[in-house]
Amino acid sequence: MSAASTIESIETTTEVSTGPGTAPGVREGAFGNARSLLCRECGHEVELGPSYACPECFGPLEVAYDFPAVTREEIEGGPRNIWRYKALLPVPTDIEESPNTEPGFTRLLEAGNLGRALGISKLWVKDDSTNPTNSFKDRVVACALSAARELDAKVFACPSTGNLANAVAAAGARAGMKTVVFIPSNLEKPKQVNSAVYTDSLVAVEGNYDDVNKLAQEIAAEEEGWAFVNVNVRPFYAEGSKTLGYEIAEQLGWRLPDQVVIPVASGSQLTKVHKAFQELIKLGLVEEKPYKIFGAQANGCSPVSTAYKAGVDAIRPVKPDTIAKSLAIGNPADGIYVLDIARETGGAVEDVTDDEVREGILLLARSEGVFTETAGGTTVAVTRKLVQTGQLDPEAETVIINTGMGLKTLDAVSDQVGPAATIKASYSAFVGTGIA
Repeated sequence: MSAASTIESIETTTEVSTGPGTAPGVREGAFGNARSLLCRECGHEVELGPSYACPECFGPLEVAYDFPAVTREEIEGGPRNIWRYKALLPVPTDIEESPNTEPGFTRLLEAGNLGRALGISKLWVKDDSTNPTNSFKDRVVACALSAARELDAKVFACPSTGNLANAVAAAGARAGMKTVVFIPSNLEKPKQVNSAVYTDSLVAVEGNYDDVNKLAQEIAAEEEGWAFVNVNVRPFYAEGSKTLGYEIAEQLGWRLPDQVVIPVASGSQLTKVHKAFQELIKLGLVEEKPYKIFGAQANGCSPVSTAYKAGVDAIRPVKPDTIAKSLAIGNPADGIYVLDIARETGGAVEDVTDDEVREGILLLARSEGVFTETAGGTTVAVTRKLVQTGQLDPEAETVIINTGMGLKTLDAVSDQVGPAATIKASYSAFVGTGIA
């Protein structure tokens, strides 16, 4: 099934929903304007609850809605965080009354210096490094936390490559919930610390992310009352990524960019930005126009890029081997849908080496003063490669997404930077460096 067909029809009316509704025991309006969970593959609908696989075909489930009429003015009058879009998310109308980290509405930075370095005439950086735990994961976790509350979960948990663990641990602490996070044991030390400061239940697992994820699925199946944000409440969690697309459009003056470059791990972020753009079009909040979506991977874990270049529809899992650990998902759940969207919009999926990732980190920092982690370095480096190979139009307005803060992945560039010189405290010694 193509990605376009996974975008459910959007009813801009206030009629009573005819969908399956919500699971027993869940309060009325717990999921806002959400109607049901919809299978991306066969279209089967199930009730809103802790489900992520279709009971008919085992395809992935996502949230379907019956949206009311929504105006720009209503959105603009909302809080300066993701809850300004609560009418478009699977959350209750009183979501702001529940303690949460209030992520979102991060800056859209006009990146003229970087644009000139890359040869792009109009470039923007959507900088999500300024979220509460310094990555875009705060967005998705906020939506997952809302679902966990409404489903009366007792434990808030996740398997993670780092940023998600940080966000879940912080959100759980803010909500007063028991929180358990699982990470690969070789994760970057700063990301481990950034989780452990929020929770005393950080569990390091021997193996890569796919091993950690498998363990999380086993625990979710056996333990009662556990809400794993990217397992049994994944459909709600994934919707948080839509807010990136909403914000980009709003911050551009309620219009869509010509091109967007997005890092690909599971692929969910890219598919949800596309879903957001389609929802805005169908709701009449932006003018319909063609746009291209590009995916960025590191070639030490590039199963989606490999499939794209080979022109095939199947994703072949790989064993990750890259410094871009936040993108190191060898068997991406939404990879096939990334392929669909890249092809249907006229975009592409590209990959770069670890050395190019490092160069991308330094280029963004030294041109725009934004210190990104390895995922952002991947996105910058892929954007440069897309221009050089003629896949991205340098004259078209382009947005690239920076998903996280560079302080979390210091090891990636620590041996690439340092003092230009070590001198005595004298003017003559300084002059001798040739820096002046």
